Amino acid sequence: MTLGEPRGEWDAEPVTSATGPRRLLLLRHAKAEHPDVIPDIQRPLSLVGRKQSGRVGAALAGDDLVPDLVLCSSSVRTRQTWDLVRASLGAEPEVRYLDDLYDAGSSTVVELVRAVPGDVRTVLVVGHEPTMSQAAALLAGPDSDPATLERVRVGVPTASWSLLEVSGWDTLAAGSAALRRLAVLG
Repeated sequence: MTLGEPRGEWDAEPVTSATGPRRLLLLRHAKAEHPDVIPDIQRPLSLVGRKQSGRVGAALAGDDLVPDLVLCSSSVRTRQTWDLVRASLGAEPEVRYLDDLYDAGSSTVVELVRAVPGDVRTVLVVGHEPTMSQAAALLAGPDSDPATLERVRVGVPTASWSLLEVSGWDTLAAGSAALRRLAVLG
């Protein structure tokens, strides 16, 4: 489950659409090494991945997409991605490292985000592929950008993130979000 506070024990008031949209960022970890001698969960970032992560943080800050809460897979590469994103983000949001995100499917991501407190405006999920692209496609509703939806349906590269807007965390379900864009670092 989690390292830290257990899932589902966040005290939260339900969010209504009158309070404005919430922003969900689904970030695939940066480029990782592929050594044969260590388990997958312990794979570290490559030099390219370290550089990508710094650029992600700067881009998120530049787009005013600073998260209030980060849900991060417990793998080494996702933790390293977040640490380097945070260093260039210029903020210290609350972070929850979740074992459930390491091998999560889309429905697990939705379940975890549905439990986010109602006063949280922006959530960043740092996870793995194909889950990040599949979750974006699953959540994308009729108000989504069609080109972005087509792109996430085929998968996303390392260090890219999808931006979705939702009316409230507690109402998150298939087709309930507006997929606004996919940011891909060059």
